Amino acid sequence: MDWTDRIGSRIRLRDLHILLAVAESGSMSKAATQLAISHPVVSKTISDLEQTVGVRLFDRTSQGVELTTYGQTLLKCGVLVFDEMRQGLKQIKFLTDPNSGELRIGCPEIIVVGLLPAILERFWRRHPRIRIHVVHAYTAMQQFQELRTRNVELVIGRMPLTPFQEGDLFVETLFDEPFVSVAGNHSRWARRREIGLAELVDEPWVLPPYDSPGGTLIAEIFRINKLEPPTPALTTLSVQLTVTLVATGRFVGLLPRTVVQFSAGRLGLRILPVKLPMQLFSAILITIKHRTLSPLAERFIACVREVSATLARAK
Repeated sequence: MDWTDRIGSRIRLRDLHILLAVAESGSMSKAATQLAISHPVVSKTISDLEQTVGVRLFDRTSQGVELTTYGQTLLKCGVLVFDEMRQGLKQIKFLTDPNSGELRIGCPEIIVVGLLPAILERFWRRHPRIRIHVVHAYTAMQQFQELRTRNVELVIGRMPLTPFQEGDLFVETLFDEPFVSVAGNHSRWARRREIGLAELVDEPWVLPPYDSPGGTLIAEIFRINKLEPPTPALTTLSVQLTVTLVATGRFVGLLPRTVVQFSAGRLGLRILPVKLPMQLFSAILITIKHRTLSPLAERFIACVREVSATLARAK
């Protein structure tokens, strides 16, 4: 038995639980209250851990305690251990009752408005009793904190066609999609059979900021057509606000095809017959590398791939 095996046999899950509580509360006394155990027990556990690993895990101050670099490393491993245990318990629950449980996923608003309802409809036809919790995750700005902190099991998002740099995450490209020009069903443009982009330049536009990932591609669409990007009547990152205003018939916009494809009837939108350059975003599925997914997450991902496959074939 080598050194690491000897150390591993002396560190218990209870010790890691106490370590996590002290780190989160910043105080041994607060951790003791939180765990409903005595302060001396918490203090001795931390002291024994430090003696076992041979380094100081916390710096003691008059305000409480702070993790050292060594403590942060051990805590990170402890979080992974508890996360794997939670996944194991979820799998056991699923095996005893595969039609119940809860799944947490992350999505930006643009996926919530377009792609996600189609995925949920397919998933709930098969698993009607599963509860889904959706957390906002703005993937175009590479905000993956909810995934890294294990608050969600997976993220569905959209990103420009650029290399992905996050080494701890696994990214699966689902399909590539273009922007389409949209107006409300009652817009005067909705009756036209052919429209040049130049005809719409002076219309009141609702667009994302040109310095945002989507706005940058939209500005390029105009420039490829030798047009100056218009000054929008309203600039917003909110897809809900965009579709609400465009649906009135007074405004025009540019949206990903799936937003209109899945929600045109409900939102009162129509794709205009405007030929646009193929400025593409990728719809992507993101998970954490080397992390065991729950059976619910695996079944949800299967539905994500099935819906995405229909979109890829329809290109």
